[in-house]
Amino acid sequence: MIVDEERYELNGREVVLRCPRPEDADMLIEYLKLVTGETRFLFCESDEVEYTTESELEFLKEHNEAEDALLLLAFVDGEHAGNCSFNSKGGASRRAKHRAEVGIALRQRFTGLGLGRLMMESLMKHVEAAGYEQAELVVVESNDRAYHLYETLGFKECGRIPNGNKYDDGTYLDDIFMIKKF
Repeated sequence: MIVDEERYELNGREVVLRCPRPEDADMLIEYLKLVTGETRFLFCESDEVEYTTESELEFLKEHNEAEDALLLLAFVDGEHAGNCSFNSKGGASRRAKHRAEVGIALRQRFTGLGLGRLMMESLMKHVEAAGYEQAELVVVESNDRAYHLYETLGFKECGRIPNGNKYDDGTYLDDIFMIKKF
């Protein structure tokens, strides 16, 4: 899905939310390596990111051409700061077509500015406009800032997977499932 570019001012800084373009592919691979290395709260370690330009181009094309998925890039004063997205949880099943899976990731230097809230508010508007009845996400235990943000946006905790994440140092953190009904 491609939506119109959105422009905002946030604390005196220009924020642009837009869909990805083919020329963004290599930048997005490097971004993913960076953000997965900055925090324990994303889905993998930075050395596990092994996407190729070709696979990233296919991923971007799939999102841009989908009717039930959206990927938005956030730029602050022209610098890529993060991404947010949604896609259908339904796949081929009619029983789950009402559910959208959402996600967000920011470079650490852009956290604490209100950018995550701005991105999630925009994303939720698009999720609802796409006809979904609920949005779902997973937040890693101890990611208190994100958990609080999601709560203020209307998400409710609905379950946990204990020790859902095992880290290289031998420690574990739970996966916390949250949903927002429209």
